[in-house]
Amino acid sequence: MRVLEWSDLPIFLAIAREGTLGAAARKLGQTQPTMGRRLRALEEAVGAALFQRTSDGFVLTDEGQAMLGPALRMEEEALALQRQLAGSVGGLEGMLRVSCSDWFGVTMLSPVLAEFAGVHPAVVVELLTDPRLYSLPRREADLVMRIKPFDEPEVIARKLVTIPYGLYAKPGLWNPVAGDGAGCRLVLMDTAFGGMPDVGWVTRLLPKATVVSRSNNREVQARLCALGVGLAVLPVLSGTAPRASRGLIWGRRRPAVTPGSAITATCGDCRACGRWST
Repeated sequence: MRVLEWSDLPIFLAIAREGTLGAAARKLGQTQPTMGRRLRALEEAVGAALFQRTSDGFVLTDEGQAMLGPALRMEEEALALQRQLAGSVGGLEGMLRVSCSDWFGVTMLSPVLAEFAGVHPAVVVELLTDPRLYSLPRREADLVMRIKPFDEPEVIARKLVTIPYGLYAKPGLWNPVAGDGAGCRLVLMDTAFGGMPDVGWVTRLLPKATVVSRSNNREVQARLCALGVGLAVLPVLSGTAPRASRGLIWGRRRPAVTPGSAITATCGDCRACGRWST
């Protein structure tokens, strides 16, 4: 019987996560035949089939499910060691992956990153602004900014900033009444972000208003608002939603709006080894 190789575990986990040999091969930078050969060797080493081959892809067998938990823990320990060793080297250099929303990256982080680049020129900051939630423990990102709290046990998080929001409308077009909203139209976050604080606030404020458009992009919401498509809840900040800035209905001038908090987080072992500070 072939001895189980540590290097086979990333192959197993990639196939379990991606569901096909082709996708797993692309994830690891391998060829599909190589992935298939490595999987067969792994199954021979453990003496069991780890995946059931179906028309929809690879599905874990009972033996594969039993192997998944220990493999994930081994992967996490290896990544933690890698982060600790990387953080033990003096000086700030290398890649720093930061994840946040597109609006937060453009409006809030860009000035900070410009200053950071001047202080730490050897650090290459990679700013990821797509909607995907990147994993800190798996080192998909080093720092993550979110509106919602983090629930991962390995993550160290703290409140970064409070962002006031206001209800905007094209000047002269809408005059909503709090607690009603009949005849008004709303431009909201898309359904994937329906739990955002601003969505709940405006739907409670204007329960009879009609939702006519959704977008996960604040600039798109601001543009639609300025064109008169509907009311939109936008951050009340200088430079934010410039096309709708004169249409503030509720916000800084009234205490009705609930502010949102941006939360920043990093992985626990990154902070412990001194690689980043929060």
